[in-house]
Amino acid sequence: MKRLTIAGAVLALALPFGVWADEPADTTDTGQTDGMKQADQAPSAQLPLDDLRKFAEVFDRIKKAYVEDVDDTTLLNNAIRGMLSGLDPHSSYLEPSAFDDLQESTTGEFGGLGIEVGMEDGFIKVIAPIDDTPAQKAGIEAGDLIIKLDDQSVKGMSLEEAVNKMRGKPGTPIKLTVVKRNSDGPTDIEVLRDIIRVTSVKNMTLEPGYGYVRITQFQAQTGSEFAKALDKLKEDSPDGLKGVILDLRNNPGGVLQAAVEVSDALLDDGLIVYTDGRIKSSKLRFTATPGDKIDGAPVVVLVNGGSASASEIVAGALQDHHRAVILGTESFGKGSVQTVLPLDEEYGLKLTTARYYTPSGRSIQALGIVPDIKVQRATITEMESQPVFKEADLSGHLLNGNSDESKSEGAENPATKEIIAKDFQLREALNLLKGLSIIKPQNTAKG
Repeated sequence: MKRLTIAGAVLALALPFGVWADEPADTTDTGQTDGMKQADQAPSAQLPLDDLRKFAEVFDRIKKAYVEDVDDTTLLNNAIRGMLSGLDPHSSYLEPSAFDDLQESTTGEFGGLGIEVGMEDGFIKVIAPIDDTPAQKAGIEAGDLIIKLDDQSVKGMSLEEAVNKMRGKPGTPIKLTVVKRNSDGPTDIEVLRDIIRVTSVKNMTLEPGYGYVRITQFQAQTGSEFAKALDKLKEDSPDGLKGVILDLRNNPGGVLQAAVEVSDALLDDGLIVYTDGRIKSSKLRFTATPGDKIDGAPVVVLVNGGSASASEIVAGALQDHHRAVILGTESFGKGSVQTVLPLDEEYGLKLTTARYYTPSGRSIQALGIVPDIKVQRATITEMESQPVFKEADLSGHLLNGNSDESKSEGAENPATKEIIAKDFQLREALNLLKGLSIIKPQNTAKG
């Protein structure tokens, strides 16, 4: 499936040292040059002269016989696009507009609908809606197929053409014809374009001692924002932080370094992720530094089919180090590495150069992260409880003997309680976290 993040989505995010987020690979000038020279100097690298002659003949015949006149630049650009799109879903030819998208996405603010999309069977497939964006508020969900844009079929459109059609001035509407999973037919959904301002990290205390952190996508500052969120949860838990839920559902990825920093905040040592490919610059290793921000408190990570790339790096690292329990459904399975190779000031290539691997050596390419505990989305309706009589209801019952018979468990936040009630996966994660926090002292004592 060809995948792209648009201004209704997020393309790739640049790392400070030249690595591209969904695409974690070294793109420094020295590394690229040395690596590409090594590949060029391979003994088996010979020019396929017969194929080049065939290419030149096709080029000439199109120039002479096509029904309309086509300039050389258009034909060559089309040939380059074809070469790259035929390799895999993530390699592409970066023309000036694509470079602009890359620059916009690093700021966390851009125009569009707020979705990450890919191409599947000629239709636009939603990989993940971004939190608090027009698309999410309109009801667009991961897995939806967009078959029409303003009544125009997307069949025959390239992914880039569809993306450009979804863009527009903030406040202008676009009608998406969507086929949802398990639906009887297509549904028309009108979405108002807007400036998308992505808040990377959100946090709240679910219950006294139990924290929740949501990462919507991995931006350049996500690592430091995540550390601050953990500090805030500790401040809000005077009796100690008993556990944290890290929500990576519908997180399409982002900056590799941010994924490394988030993992590092919860690990004391060890390998976080490594990449491996044919060229020297594609061989990278990232390891944790000493210090666990929450001192070993239990962690549950929520993932689903919209969790991709950098999200899978974090989930895979914490899973392999047995630092967290992964709960939810299988993740997207984007485990390849793309390097951005500039051709000049306006054009470049985004080329798949490696795969990334979790600490145990797993490649999750096309497989995804398999959760430790599989929990599907569900809606639970609680039954009305029947009256239950207890000892305290009996006339003349003995007092407990303690000076304070009404032990307070801490006031519940009504808004937080409502969020938990509506989100079955979150509810299960919190219950699991409570169980882990109960047995943790026993495990520690056995030492």
